[in-house]
Amino acid sequence: MTKDLSNMDIPIRQIRAVYDDRTIRVYQAYNHAIANSALEHGTFVSPPFKMKRMTWIKPSFLWMMYRSGWGEKDKGQNRILAIDITREGFEWALEHSLLSHDAQNYAEKEEWLKIKNATPVRIQWDPERDLYSEPLAHRAIQIGLTDEAVDLYVNEWIENISDVTDLAREIKYKVDDNQMDVVNRLLPKEHEYPLTPVLKNKLKMV
Repeated sequence: MTKDLSNMDIPIRQIRAVYDDRTIRVYQAYNHAIANSALEHGTFVSPPFKMKRMTWIKPSFLWMMYRSGWGEKDKGQNRILAIDITREGFEWALEHSLLSHDAQNYAEKEEWLKIKNATPVRIQWDPERDLYSEPLAHRAIQIGLTDEAVDLYVNEWIENISDVTDLAREIKYKVDDNQMDVVNRLLPKEHEYPLTPVLKNKLKMV
């Protein structure tokens, strides 16, 4: 297995994504019922989508592939959706977030729990994955939305939803067949997402 050395210079924490002047793309994996409903309505509708459950969005295509097994892991994640949301909404989520493993920075557990319960967004940094689902040195961000953040996501932030399940499986088949030139053409082109120094500090990126 040959490692891709093109990622060696990426900082340990960096948000990389497909984005333009207005939107940023995130990924989620769902079952057929939720995916079909979302594609029909252009957003998530309850039911079948559960508004009261934390929902995780991921800007990294390859981390989504790792998490969902390229859409083949289980029936609950066999449809991969690419969701374009407003950059304003994405940055609101980051501004109103709390790192999942930040409790050690608080002297009292009660203080931590109070802040956690009042914060509608959770952030996790997990090892990014390569084409073979092996961990890389740098990390990919995952953003967990709950309460107010879910309402905003569903009702205000989403601009477009597309089904990329077939793309995901085509890339996986080409990886398995070692057609890396084709894989590189098909892979979404993700770039560093610009953030203010304040947000970078909040997310422990500096």
